[in-house]
Amino acid sequence: MTEIITGLQGQAPTTNTPFVESGSRVAACAKHFVGDGGTVNGVDESNTVINYKKLVEIHMVPYVDAIAKGVSTVMISYSSWNGHKMHNNHYLITQILKSRLGFKGFTISDWEGIDRVTCPWHRNYTYSVLSSVNAGIDMVMVPFQYASFINTLTSLVTDGSISMERVDDAVRRILRVKFTLGLFEQPFSNRSLTSSVGQSDHRELAREAVRKSLVLLKNGQTGNAELLPLSKNVPRILVAGSHANDIGNQCGGWTISWQGAAGNTTPGTTILQAISNTVATTTQVDFQEAPDANYAKGKNFSYAIVVVGETPYTEYEGDSTTLTIPSEGIQTIQNVCSSVQCLVILISGRPVIIEPYLPVMDALVAAWLPGTEGQGIADVIFGDQDFVGKLPRTWMRTVAQLPLNVGDPAYDPLFPYGFGLSMNISTTALKNYVVKKQVVVFFESSA
Repeated sequence: MTEIITGLQGQAPTTNTPFVESGSRVAACAKHFVGDGGTVNGVDESNTVINYKKLVEIHMVPYVDAIAKGVSTVMISYSSWNGHKMHNNHYLITQILKSRLGFKGFTISDWEGIDRVTCPWHRNYTYSVLSSVNAGIDMVMVPFQYASFINTLTSLVTDGSISMERVDDAVRRILRVKFTLGLFEQPFSNRSLTSSVGQSDHRELAREAVRKSLVLLKNGQTGNAELLPLSKNVPRILVAGSHANDIGNQCGGWTISWQGAAGNTTPGTTILQAISNTVATTTQVDFQEAPDANYAKGKNFSYAIVVVGETPYTEYEGDSTTLTIPSEGIQTIQNVCSSVQCLVILISGRPVIIEPYLPVMDALVAAWLPGTEGQGIADVIFGDQDFVGKLPRTWMRTVAQLPLNVGDPAYDPLFPYGFGLSMNISTTALKNYVVKKQVVVFFESSA
């Protein structure tokens, strides 16, 4: 993932020093330091319970690569490490990140991050400012109460609670990045680039990313022929589901607005539009967002494409103890797939519980959050391109199995880490493929 730093900033001539090429480059930010992906039960902004050795091996290693590539900033995590809030963790921010890892850019708090040092938030703001700044946070993200922050910080510096040495360190780091960016020579963004946002070559690249990230999890019932690739030249097909014709659901959270939203939130191609663009002009495409149990019966559909999944969310709004898709989506799968051969395209930000409904599906594709370029899905399911995506994480059978990782004594996933079919691998080979993939992954893990 740290390769994106070079794409954003350019190729650093030396390691461990913030670097941004002149021109249309931007400063990169590595986040969230550190361990925010390891909280108990995956609860956002919660507590990561782990010893220091494992914290380094699992969560800190990417920051070593990021710093070597010249990342300009590091954002501190809302989460805690063994009960100690990261936003005032002097040991990890100053002694480890800045001193031992040699990070020379600046650290930045998350949105109102210092307020959340106390529970409830903002309970003792003076303590929040004092402990966070002294812990090593250089720039503080204060979206609203900036006057209070300035006054509090000034008072703490005046009375010596925060030393001028600490202030100088923060200022030096911030100025280093600003000089590197050339902000004093060119303080404003280059508005001539605005017209390039959303241009066709960018959309083509996004479409390619969609194609390459799709993961084929099932293709045909045991003993039967594979369903994919779908034929473009059939008389009539059914497209169903809440996510088939909804660009907002395709995109998920952090799209236009913080939490994202269903509906026509941004320009793009829905999966329904992509299907209609791809099949023959003589093929009749019927669309039903929520067909009942009788709709697909007796209508001579050649096949159905069901597109369902999670609704948009981000951060703690996505916390879930069940990891299920909305019941309407499950009902649509059952109503359609019980009557006609069906491909289910699952739109989600993570693995979700699907094992109870897998037998009724003829084919299943994990499309994740494909974004605006739904045409990339049609490129693959109709056979113009093959599936190349592999699971980036283990797909569990039930939430009771979590956490579930390769190497666990009871590693019995629905689909193992690294799994992904192509259209020239039959579903009857699934069992052998799973076993072989587990062996490969175990070897890679031990290596």
